[in-house]
Parts: sequence; C-alpha cells; structure tokens
Amino acid sequence: MMLEVQNLHGYYGKSHILQGVTLKIAEGETVTLLGRNGAGKSTTLKSIAGVVTPKQGSVSFNGTQLEKLPPHKIAARGVCFVPEHRGIFKLLSVEENLRLGARKDSPWQLADIYRIFPRLKERRTNGGGQLSGGEQQMLAIGRALMNHPRLLMLDEPVEGLAPVIVEEIVAQLKLIRQAGVTILLVEQNLEVCTQLADRHTIIEQGRIVYEGTNADFIADESVKDRYLGVGVV
Repeated sequence: MMLEVQNLHGYYGKSHILQGVTLKIAEGETVTLLGRNGAGKSTTLKSIAGVVTPKQGSVSFNGTQLEKLPPHKIAARGVCFVPEHRGIFKLLSVEENLRLGARKDSPWQLADIYRIFPRLKERRTNGGGQLSGGEQQMLAIGRALMNHPRLLMLDEPVEGLAPVIVEEIVAQLKLIRQAGVTILLVEQNLEVCTQLADRHTIIEQGRIVYEGTNADFIADESVKDRYLGVGVV
C-alpha cells in the first residue's frame, strides 16, 4: 500500500475530531473520503499532510512514517495537499504561482500543466487574484502537480463552482488519474465522486464507517441515505 493510516486521533483544541481513523490507498487508486460537515474529512487530510499533528496513530507513506514530520518534509516526499481555500498567491501571476511549485524531477512541467489546463495558459500573465474561483482551483491543482505528487489530496475542489466549470475540472482530474497519480478526494458532490473514484470511504464522528467499490457505493442507496443524508447519486 502507498498510504496506510492507522488508528489516527486528532484534536482541534479540546475537541476530539478524529477518533481512530484507519484507511489504506494503493498506488494509482482514486479514493474518496465522504461524510457530513464536521465528520473529520478535512482534519484527516490535514493530519496526513502534517498541517495538524495527530495525538495518536500512524501515517505511513511508501514505508516512511510521516506523523511526526513537518509539512514541508511531507510535501518533499510527494504528498501534495490542495486545501479548500486553495492557497494561491493572488499578487503573483499564474505562471509565477506555477513556477513556485516546480521541481526539476517532476514529470509535470509548465507545458504539461498548460496542456491539461488551457485556461491557465490563456491567463498566464494574469494575477492570481484576477482569476475566477474555478480558475484558482485549476491553478492550485496545477501547482501541486509541478511539485511531483505521488499522492494528490484535494479538499472540496469543485465546491461552489458553476456546473460547466465542474465538468471541466472533472475532465482534467480524469487525465491526471489516467497519468497514474494517486488521489485522495474529499468532495460533497457525489456525481463528481462516482465519476472519478475506484473506492469510497465514509467517515462519521471521526471514524471510518464504510468502505466500498464505486459500483457497490452507487448501488447502495441505504448507505448514502444513512451516512450522507442523500438518497440518489
């Protein structure tokens, strides 16, 4: 397994958010982490990325223990996290933002990013703050790719975006997936999730309560209704 998370416990202040999260992801897989608001989805990603330090449990990535490493050392090992707020530099141009994340050993160079995200090429001299929300999301994903991700973690990449932009980003993520990048996706849009994922996991009150293949998840209305409060995909 590329990523193995075992019995992870995490806190925000005195709030015990993660209560023994365990999950595994194989190389090349796309796996979703689903759940209601406050279930612990974002905290799980942040704990893997080192943004939140877990109080207990382990995170193993390609055989290396990550749970005590700082975020920049985790990123250097190929774990790239695109947070919900995207984290782009609004005063820098699109191209400057991309070059900030560049690594010479990455298979993803500027030309590759512009091929997958043609909007970014069109706006390469624009400041990050001049971009739409969807374009900022594309920029954040493109910058992460230039950092040579072995594991790409995305937190709500299409939240609040227009349907036409959602379709565009889904198509782009399919290309990234086909290139062999392993993806851990937190997303509320189940239609997007079922277009992309090999497997789905559901977290509730800080614990993983469901794991299943894409086909099993689509077919099981009771799981979606019980844990996510929706009855259709």
